[in-house]
Amino acid sequence: MATITDPEKDTVVSGNTTGLTKVVRSLDEKLLKHSHDADAAMKAFESMEGQVVELTEEKSKALLRKIDLHMMPIMCIIYGLNYLDKTTLSYASVMGLRLPPSDDKLKSGIGLVGDQYLWLGSMFYFGYIAWEYPTTRLLQVLPLGKYSAFNIIMWGIVLSCFAAVENFAGAVAVRFFLGVFEAAVTPGFALFTSQWYTKKEQGARTGIWFSFNGWAQIFGGCVAYGIAVGCRKSGTSIEPWKIVFLFTGLLTTCLGIAFLWIVPDNQLNCRWLSKEDRILAVERIRVNAQGVGNKHFKWYQLKEALLDPLSWAFFSYALIADIPNGGISNFFSQLIVGFGYTPEQSLLYGTPGGAVEVVFLIVCGWAGDKYGYRVLISMTGLCTAILGMVLIVALPLANNKGRLAGYYLTQASPTPFVALLSLISSNVAGYTKKTTVAAMYLIGYCAGNIIGPQTFRPEDAPRYVPAEITIIVCWVVCLGILTFIHCYCVWQNKKKAQIRASPEYVRLENQEWLDLTDRENPEFVYTL
Repeated sequence: MATITDPEKDTVVSGNTTGLTKVVRSLDEKLLKHSHDADAAMKAFESMEGQVVELTEEKSKALLRKIDLHMMPIMCIIYGLNYLDKTTLSYASVMGLRLPPSDDKLKSGIGLVGDQYLWLGSMFYFGYIAWEYPTTRLLQVLPLGKYSAFNIIMWGIVLSCFAAVENFAGAVAVRFFLGVFEAAVTPGFALFTSQWYTKKEQGARTGIWFSFNGWAQIFGGCVAYGIAVGCRKSGTSIEPWKIVFLFTGLLTTCLGIAFLWIVPDNQLNCRWLSKEDRILAVERIRVNAQGVGNKHFKWYQLKEALLDPLSWAFFSYALIADIPNGGISNFFSQLIVGFGYTPEQSLLYGTPGGAVEVVFLIVCGWAGDKYGYRVLISMTGLCTAILGMVLIVALPLANNKGRLAGYYLTQASPTPFVALLSLISSNVAGYTKKTTVAAMYLIGYCAGNIIGPQTFRPEDAPRYVPAEITIIVCWVVCLGILTFIHCYCVWQNKKKAQIRASPEYVRLENQEWLDLTDRENPEFVYTL
């Protein structure tokens, strides 16, 4: 007796040889029927006209070094700016942004009152969530490198425009469109990672480029502190908070132009690889069983994404985990002020939190790939963050050093978020399904970040105890979701192993390039 999932109907077929024959025939028919919309890698290998492609281990390592040298530095810097551009608002909030307009350039803002600052924090994510699914579809249909570069350049221009706002309405408009253009970055980078790296390499690489959020926090805090002190001592013709927006926005625009030149759409049009190396770069990711890209929208893959429990587990985690993220990322400067430090000190004292994030992301990403348990290892970061928030809540207001140390520990919290982001690269196959799940994940991320700032009510200052308790509860629930994801992937791998072990099972040639989903491909193994 054999049990297998029918790739066309996504239902379980039970029986002996008949059931397995139906599955093999179904895959054969799919290969013939959909050869015209197979992955771009299939077309590349068809153009080889029977030439043998040999990829030695030595050549694979040399290719990996070349790919890392060209892709990782620009991705890391851009992703750091992606974080810095969002948190510039937090720096500006203690540099005069919230003050009423004044003739004194060092004490002039846009006159935020009541909960207007809360809504500025959330408005970015309204733009992000509104454009997230359309932009993931455009990432699939349009050239990946060029479309990503366009969005980077545009978000830099929009961020620079914040220096020209004079009131709350103008600030709302800029924050909304900033979210629109930044919506392409994280799903785009997840696609780049799955496109260029094997499953065993994706966790560490995702951890490295995401860790530049922490580097950006260190860099941004130092820059904001330097601008604030310099303006106070020497004076300036424009407000200090405007200089912060101009600096980060123009820097992003310049690097977006560099991104356009360096990052190709895929291996097949890469200017820094030879024609032979382009094919070998595709061959080395054959083990992923995912290909390099498919521009055809497939309704059945959309349906599968919406019915897959793993998709909703990803979405739920992003939603719940980013309620704390939305609050902390917009209020960390004010939290530190609440610990008893001055606004200028808060800019500088927030930077060690970035170092904590960098260390946890890189170490957990490396360990997850080495030992094969990305989700379980990433949970250590979340447990550390829970401990940090407990210290902030439990310690008395007078213990400013202990509460500051607690804040630093909370910066380990993104570790599981990054692990799951890497699993979207590794564990979701079928290009339409992958872009859909990435969109769901980031829609949850946006919704959580919209809710998060609303938990930090002005009347709760300076301790914000209700918000801090909410954060602890959210993170505990997230531990349960992570446990489910791990167990579900283990269960699915056991089912697929039984299918492959059956004597009737036959593997198709070039099955990896057929743009099959993870659930319909018996060869697909979920990364843990």
